[in-house]
Amino acid sequence: MFNHPWLIAGFGVAVVIMLLLDLGVFNKNAHAVSNKEALTWSIVWISLAMVFSGIIYFVFRNADGHEFAIDKFSQFQAAYWIEKALSVDNLFVFILVFGFFKIPKEYQHKVLFWGILGALVFRAIFIFAGVEVIKMTYLPAFSIGDWHFTLGDHAEHANYAAKEFFRPNVVLTVFGFFLVYAGIKSWNSSDEDENQDLSKNFGVKLVHKFYKVSPNFDKDKFFTVQNGIKMATPLFVALMVIEVTDLVFAVDSIPAIFAIAPNDPFILYSSNIFAILGLRSLYFLLANSMDKFNKLHYGLAIILSFIGIKMIIMPFYHFESTISLLVIGSILVITIIWSLLSNKKETSH
Repeated sequence: MFNHPWLIAGFGVAVVIMLLLDLGVFNKNAHAVSNKEALTWSIVWISLAMVFSGIIYFVFRNADGHEFAIDKFSQFQAAYWIEKALSVDNLFVFILVFGFFKIPKEYQHKVLFWGILGALVFRAIFIFAGVEVIKMTYLPAFSIGDWHFTLGDHAEHANYAAKEFFRPNVVLTVFGFFLVYAGIKSWNSSDEDENQDLSKNFGVKLVHKFYKVSPNFDKDKFFTVQNGIKMATPLFVALMVIEVTDLVFAVDSIPAIFAIAPNDPFILYSSNIFAILGLRSLYFLLANSMDKFNKLHYGLAIILSFIGIKMIIMPFYHFESTISLLVIGSILVITIIWSLLSNKKETSH
């Protein structure tokens, strides 16, 4: 991947430009995000991700051939939709946090924007460090049995080809078992408690440790000065809770995408970033209708378990990226349709 610096540079420039346009032009003034605006931005971010995956295909096709390009394209798509699906849990947390701290709708976009900027940094650390750790934790290769047979004059070559070599990875195997456990836990999870007390959240405690906290907002400012004392506003407290929560959710989502391309940090990072950049607009689009997707956690549980099993058996059996993409996409579509039909049936009754 690092043999294609223009691809990396293009990704960086595109993300910076879109973020500057988002905050500096389209959302320069605090306002409540309408459904129309949220839908437009959702389409923009998803379209950008799809265009970028197409660019990945063409860059690799010209350099490495069609099959390799398809593999990289599928890896990006699979990692993107995994992160997009697992990020749905974040949307429930956004609703919970904004409700608990009574954040006005016109200020919510700013909190999410800066929260996602923080996620860009932390995800980079997790992914690039994770790939290096994975590279260092491969066990020595071994083979299970030698199958001896002859094929005319090519007996020696047939003998060599019949040996299957396996090279397990300690970290990927541990991640695999963890994701299976997370999937089982997610299957049995209940809806978020709307009355959950967030005052004991680590982010809240961290803010109170370094700042006095004002009980009042000062427009869309994170800090205010009262009686000569610099104080954090509830807006900053909500931001810190979202940052801490994203770190917790990254524990699930980052190991999950390692199953797709464990040795390619750029594919993992770029797909991850495109997915979370579209999270804000998706939140505003779905905030008032999240209850319609009440079966989605079953799909997420299956996806987590599927990826976990894939990571565990990876040394012995390799799923093609296209297969992973089809499985993940099918599970998402089925659970979304199931949720909508279930919700429609309950409404009719």
